[in-house]
Amino acid sequence: MKHPTLSQTQTRTQFLSVQDVATLVSQVGIAATLTRLADYILDDYRRWQDFDKCARVANHSLDGVIELMPIADAKTYAFKYVNGHPKNTRLGLPTVMAFGVLADVATGIPVLLSELTLSTALRTAAMSAVAARALARPNSKCMALIGNGAQAEFQALAFHHLLGIEEIRLFDTDALASRKLMRNLQHTGLRLSACTSIAQAVRGADIVTTVTADKTNATILTPELMEPGMHINGVGGDCPGKTELHPDVLRGSAVFVQYEPQTRIEGDLQQMPADFAVTELWRVLRGEAPGRTSDGQITLFDSVGFALEDYSALRYLRDTAFELGLGQRLLLLPELANPKDLFSLIRPASRGQADASRRDAEPALASAA
Repeated sequence: MKHPTLSQTQTRTQFLSVQDVATLVSQVGIAATLTRLADYILDDYRRWQDFDKCARVANHSLDGVIELMPIADAKTYAFKYVNGHPKNTRLGLPTVMAFGVLADVATGIPVLLSELTLSTALRTAAMSAVAARALARPNSKCMALIGNGAQAEFQALAFHHLLGIEEIRLFDTDALASRKLMRNLQHTGLRLSACTSIAQAVRGADIVTTVTADKTNATILTPELMEPGMHINGVGGDCPGKTELHPDVLRGSAVFVQYEPQTRIEGDLQQMPADFAVTELWRVLRGEAPGRTSDGQITLFDSVGFALEDYSALRYLRDTAFELGLGQRLLLLPELANPKDLFSLIRPASRGQADASRRDAEPALASAA
């Protein structure tokens, strides 16, 4: 696939709005979008060592967190700005809002600026499916989904389309959230049932996904709820002081993470001692470490979100938007006849130029009069 060269784009940046990305998903289809995103993520995780990586930079406040998530390989740099403010829904605002940039390493030109609020939900769900395909029991059919807020439908659809999940049991402390999810997914063929407790939702499930939002040290899952062979997809615990799993759930599981230095700070792993053993998922995806080792083993993906997934999502958006002709060109950077003369953008016109401009304007003013 050919993309515009730097000489063609010059300093113009491709911009994708929320509506552009929604149109992209509509045209491609939700199942194909999730599948292709998962493929991009898998490809990038398999070349893990090509990337310059770091934990995200976070600014924490009483009510939430604002984060920057950078990553780069030799050719392309990406970052995401993202927040997490659980109380936002009381103000009519999303809990999570995000945008991101894809830039050319050789020149520093930002080639893509995109919304990432909708895209983050899609890439998080695709990442969950990538991990579950490596860690869950084959032929898993039933999932418990604890937390039915803004990201829940995406998780449900990723597991349905990419793993063949047929039944999802729902629980949320807000019954309206579960009803919202059931209404949104009534067309899918999934068997959806609202449960009155976490225990009811989890009992007999092959996979348990937790995606709660409260910034607290919660214990959504406790050891007595665990059953042999379960795969736990822990999505909601993603910053210091925010957890979903009892420590004994981790002790009873084989634990897999995205980027260990970040997960030890932000994930449910923050509850465990520094020598608690985990495996970075890229090693499993490259065949360098085992995933699930028996049908009876409990596996746990302590998912906190990592910048590499946003890199993958931005690459996917760039490629697919180019195919579909979506977005618009923005002039974010100055276009200069002399790249050393930035002042030319604001340099006052000479008196002769000012007089000429005034004379050019006079006929128009007379006509208007």
